[in-house]
Amino acid sequence: MKRARNFNAGPAALPEEVLKRAQNEWLNIEDSGMSVMELSHRSAQFEKIHNHAIATLKELMSIPENYEVLLLQGGASLQFSMVPLNLLKEGKRADYVLTGAWSDKALKEAKKVGETAVVASSKEEKYSFIPSLEDIKVNEDAAYLHITSNNTIYGTQWKQFPETGNVPLIADMSSDILSEKVDVSKFGIIYAGAQKNLGPSGVTVVIIRKDLIEDNDQLPTVLNYATHAKNNSLYNTPPTLAIYLLSLVLDWAKEQGGVEKIAEINHNKSKIIYDAIDESNGFYKGHARPDSRSHMNVTFNLQTEEAEKQFLAEAKAAGFVGLNGHRSIGGCRASIYNAVPTAHCQELADFMREFQKNYQK
Repeated sequence: MKRARNFNAGPAALPEEVLKRAQNEWLNIEDSGMSVMELSHRSAQFEKIHNHAIATLKELMSIPENYEVLLLQGGASLQFSMVPLNLLKEGKRADYVLTGAWSDKALKEAKKVGETAVVASSKEEKYSFIPSLEDIKVNEDAAYLHITSNNTIYGTQWKQFPETGNVPLIADMSSDILSEKVDVSKFGIIYAGAQKNLGPSGVTVVIIRKDLIEDNDQLPTVLNYATHAKNNSLYNTPPTLAIYLLSLVLDWAKEQGGVEKIAEINHNKSKIIYDAIDESNGFYKGHARPDSRSHMNVTFNLQTEEAEKQFLAEAKAAGFVGLNGHRSIGGCRASIYNAVPTAHCQELADFMREFQKNYQK
């Protein structure tokens, strides 16, 4: 069977090697005579899988000992609420940098909990860039500063992160976690839905500095980070299949040479497509400013809506999947997460050049 050239924004492409291994183990995981979906989450077999996923992530990201890795449910969207519920105390203010729809949604949830402030934004310029570090005025007494490291809808990505001193830096890294090296010690919390670079939908990774975990009995039990830290993320039944596949994807990432090698591949993949845009003499127009371009989501428009519709229709007919831009802004988007092969990016760039040549005849 020929694999689709999958540029979906999420759920996204998974490594073919991972899918084949899962297929091979589908009916009998760890010699249990059962599928992973049938295992008790309290069993020795699943505990081994669960702990392996956490240990491998710690290794790949060089996570310091003073951090907990939690495997939760609810997606990044639940973290929009859990972060302020756990960290935004009365008399404090939470600061947010707005760089896209998801940071805006995170802010809206925090407003329901306590005082917030927008300390930098690119909203007026249609989220086409990441604000400069000099423009971010961190309140020294803030509960935290929240950012979204990669913006899937608009195709922008942080290249450097703010120095926040004693103020915890919180990052939603759902769409670029594990895509390049990050100094985890600069962050109070990193959270990410798995369905772009880490695995299938259903599990959310939370990397949290231990001093930020406070057992607040006024919070609903499952919304308290302390609950999950004390129970190794096994307070309630976890998404066992998603965690199993997460562990396989992390093994695959190690086999590729780790995060440094993956980053090198990702930069090359994005350059292939950006070159097709930049060399088109304006036929393709990138949404993001060049200094803020994402290596995960390449967003672009054509000169007219008619040209875009024809491009997307011909691309679909040629076997390219998921190139429509987000429904809120339209246009085109190629999501090129870790598992998207370089060859697929080259094939897309070749298709773009061929389409331009034929369209202008």
